[in-house]
Amino acid sequence: MPRVLVVEDEPKMRRILQRDLAAEGYDVATAATGPQGQAALAGGGFDAVVLDWLLPGRDGLELLTELRQTGSRVPVLLLTARDAVEDRVAGLDRGADDYLVKPFATAELLARVRVLLRRGTDDRVSLLRAGDLEADLLQRTVRRAGLEVALRAREYEVLVYLMRHAGRTVTRDMLGRDVWNEPDHNLTNVIDVTMTQLRRKLDRPGLPAPVETVRGVGFRLRG
Repeated sequence: MPRVLVVEDEPKMRRILQRDLAAEGYDVATAATGPQGQAALAGGGFDAVVLDWLLPGRDGLELLTELRQTGSRVPVLLLTARDAVEDRVAGLDRGADDYLVKPFATAELLARVRVLLRRGTDDRVSLLRAGDLEADLLQRTVRRAGLEVALRAREYEVLVYLMRHAGRTVTRDMLGRDVWNEPDHNLTNVIDVTMTQLRRKLDRPGLPAPVETVRGVGFRLRG
């Protein structure tokens, strides 16, 4: 029986979701606040998560960011009243698999959860691959062209983030927000130093550099 976690602070909505998901045959756990959701996610064992954006204590995006930084690929459906394009992009960039704007029909939510659970069969793999790079999310190890690369914790987190966005440009703001969790601080120098160290460790004679600088914007990992 698939296990689904619902993190929703509005009592009526939480009860409805718990009832309807249970009627679909899921084992449903609920949390009403950010800290409760954090504790539940830390315990693991869920096949899908329905996560509200605005929560007391800690918001859903913070929980989502932390979840992805642990290497978890459990499918997450983000619920929010925000329907601006930039808000949707922010949620997806943090690692949401799908996005549903309130108010919504419960039938649509159930359909989206079914889709996420089908995807989740593939998403629970423990390896990320991009080009000749491989990151083991359980062992927290990295190999390039079959050879292990020794990375510090922050370098590893940055590389995993780049691999999840392989082929796309990652800005310094994105790294500050999603890896350092400090969106309001100027981390340009710290990020650049970390990137320099990471690139030096990834370089291999005769092989192209895997990370390229997008001048004035950020970085891109070759897919």
